[in-house]
Amino acid sequence: MDLPIEVSPPEAHTAVAGGAYLLDVREPWEWQERHIPGAVLIPLVELPGRIGELPDDRDIYVHCRMGGRSRRAVDHLRQSGRPRAVNVVGGIDAWEEAGLPVIP
Repeated sequence: MDLPIEVSPPEAHTAVAGGAYLLDVREPWEWQERHIPGAVLIPLVELPGRIGELPDDRDIYVHCRMGGRSRRAVDHLRQSGRPRAVNVVGGIDAWEEAGLPVIP
């Protein structure tokens, strides 16, 4: 089954609860302000050199603050042979607005 290129935060939350990997591509200072429980931080600028750290046997849901950087990350991952990468629309801002958990 092909995954969609983008999903809503509630859809991503459900997928992560079911075992999907959650990747945060924001900067470390943004992570320190707030982050999503269980997310792994790999800043977008570091992603090309760190793709090998990502699981190849799980769906990867990618978020940033509002969705722009994560969309670029998903495009890069898919072009690099990772078709199971999915963008979380609206990023952590939309995640928090949806009432989903965030660690301050």
